[in-house]
Amino acid sequence: MAAQAMSLERRLDHTSTTPLFYKIFALVSGGMFLDAIDVYMASGVASVLLKSGWSTLMKNTVFLSVGFLGLFIGSLLAGFIGDLQGRRKAYQVNLVLFGGFTFIGAFAPNMSFLIFCRFMSSVGLGSEIVTGYSMLNEFAPIKSRGRWCAAASLIANCGAPITMLLCTLIIPRFGWRIMFVMVGIFAIVLWILRRDIPESPRWLIAHGKREQAAAIIEKLEDNQPIIEQEEQAKAPAVHTPRLGISLLVAIVAVSATIICQYTFTTWVPTLLIKRGINVVHSLGFSTIMMLGAPVGAAIGTLLVDRIGRKWVIVPSFILVAVFGMLYAYQTTSVGVMIVGFFLTCCFYVLMATVVAVYVAELFPTTFRFRGSGIANGIAKLFTVAMPYAVTAFLTWFSPTLIFVMISGIALIAAAVVWYFGPETKQKIIE
Repeated sequence: MAAQAMSLERRLDHTSTTPLFYKIFALVSGGMFLDAIDVYMASGVASVLLKSGWSTLMKNTVFLSVGFLGLFIGSLLAGFIGDLQGRRKAYQVNLVLFGGFTFIGAFAPNMSFLIFCRFMSSVGLGSEIVTGYSMLNEFAPIKSRGRWCAAASLIANCGAPITMLLCTLIIPRFGWRIMFVMVGIFAIVLWILRRDIPESPRWLIAHGKREQAAAIIEKLEDNQPIIEQEEQAKAPAVHTPRLGISLLVAIVAVSATIICQYTFTTWVPTLLIKRGINVVHSLGFSTIMMLGAPVGAAIGTLLVDRIGRKWVIVPSFILVAVFGMLYAYQTTSVGVMIVGFFLTCCFYVLMATVVAVYVAELFPTTFRFRGSGIANGIAKLFTVAMPYAVTAFLTWFSPTLIFVMISGIALIAAAVVWYFGPETKQKIIE
């Protein structure tokens, strides 16, 4: 029985990119793209609601805060459902919550009801982040696993500039509700397309359902050339995760990535205005900063399978520390935009490699969703706490210390990944 399971896993490791895999990749990427749109749409809509008097500053704060709470709960929920009940079930539940409550939110009679809808949709959003990357990781061929997962992150990160454009074009003419209707409808359509998505063969093998796994693997092989099947004899290296170490590395790496990126993008306008640099509200600044997201994700996609996970992640954290300190001492608009662009690139290299690729590879199949869910959930809790920490820093210390804090967190993460993190490039994860 063990030999049969090993044979199935070897076949799965050496499958090619068949039409079934392309379908799975498209469905995963579509969900991640919609999630990115939802995240940026929320902040855009919040500002419109405040200006129109439909909301208050306090309600806006709650509206954005419950989003992070929902992400935390959704990350944990997806982890337990995915590992215990199956990837497919977790993958369907998240879109029902996300799409359904986003659509209902379009008809909210007041801000309190919209806050409730935002919370429920964010639970689904948190689930999508965990299930999407982890599921794609389990279907992708071992040689290109990192590239495909990072490519999904690249597509998702294109949602930022597109959402900004849509909000600019649609909300002034048709109001904010139409944005919720559009995202909700697209999510429901995607849910319908996902109804026949297969269960992860790795999960089926881990739970003794080998016949079902074999049937799906045959579709993934799709009469691939003999030369590729012969490569199965070349057994890749095996990585046997240690759960304690894996959780430490995953929590530190994901938390550092999200804390640094969120703190920078959220608080830089305030910090620079305090220093008399007002370009942060200009169209040029926003455009250049947002261009750094897809560029950084593309760099991560190109490098993650070529030079390895650690050789992308560790230097990127170090560059975040370097550019973070350089940013703290910029005194001109040109310097702010140039250094800010490179810093944004580094953030999204990390988003594409840490969040999309590395975390899922740190855990065995039986614990993969829970491990990813715990790491992402804890990162979201840190994000909830960051506004209060930054406010305290601004009250008692110089704004420059915020950038020192970002650099320090990045260096700690680089050290943890370097010393404790395994290299998982093209390795079988047991």
